[in-house]
Amino acid sequence: MIGGIVMSQSNLEKQEAKLKALNQKIKDEKNKIEQRLGKQIISQANLDYANLANDKIKLLAKQFSEFLKVKSVDH
Repeated sequence: MIGGIVMSQSNLEKQEAKLKALNQKIKDEKNKIEQRLGKQIISQANLDYANLANDKIKLLAKQFSEFLKVKSVDH
């Protein structure tokens, strides 16, 4: 019985490690998408990096979000 518990525990630890790795992969992919989206918005809007302080970024993100919400309602 003890051997079965140890084996089950080992399998559980392996599954937890796989889950942790998968969650990290998902997080990394989300970060890549966020970076690409941000770069495209900055590029397409001809924004100057020097003028993109946190407050400005938050304001632009809010405006962009509101714009997308309005567009989704229009369709």
